Amino acid sequence: MRKHILLVEDDPNFGSVLRDFLQLNDYQVTLCTNGNTGISSFKQGQFDMCILDVMMPEKDGFTLAEEIRQINKTAPLFFLTAKSMKQDIITGFQLGADDYITKPFDSDVLLFKIKAVLNRVDHKDLGVEANLFQLGKYQFDYAIRELKTAEGALHRLSPKEAELLKMLALNVNKVLPRSEALNRIWKDDNYFTSRSMDVYVTKLRKFLSQDTAIEIMNIHGNGFRLIVKS
Repeated sequence: MRKHILLVEDDPNFGSVLRDFLQLNDYQVTLCTNGNTGISSFKQGQFDMCILDVMMPEKDGFTLAEEIRQINKTAPLFFLTAKSMKQDIITGFQLGADDYITKPFDSDVLLFKIKAVLNRVDHKDLGVEANLFQLGKYQFDYAIRELKTAEGALHRLSPKEAELLKMLALNVNKVLPRSEALNRIWKDDNYFTSRSMDVYVTKLRKFLSQDTAIEIMNIHGNGFRLIVKS
């Protein structure tokens, strides 16, 4: 069955082009041109993903996302915008966005990101444990604890490094709570295990430093977010 995407974009020309592109790649797409019709369509239909323009009249994408989250807390969300301010990106992720795409963008990259998120959702629904992740220019194979670039550079990870990177990758662009990682990997949440986790995060940042589109952000008082930018 084709995946159904809700696309909310106030530029009718751009929206039509993107809708047609997604339909050519075997997605069913409902296009709305403002936030009010967007939330009405979401309430009436069954959607596998929402792609929301941020800057819209009547109701902006952030407000629309908040209303969608009141109805469905897990539906994948992409924000689509010409803005690239850091605070806007953080706001999007705080609302539970899976990614934040800045115009102009490569449509093939967007297609790859959509497939990756929907595949991850399908695997989670089926109870399938994911072991292979594409993170920017890196490929991470959890089963053999290897992180390598497209150019062939290879890092072999320790068990804790691999487990932590996997948890971050499973929650890519979302917050991984510190306590969740500590209790799963270190089996305890205290001052010493917390400092140990900080050391491992620093190591992972070093391993991933060849790709400037990747960042492990410290969310103060909460945890970490692995951001993979478009």
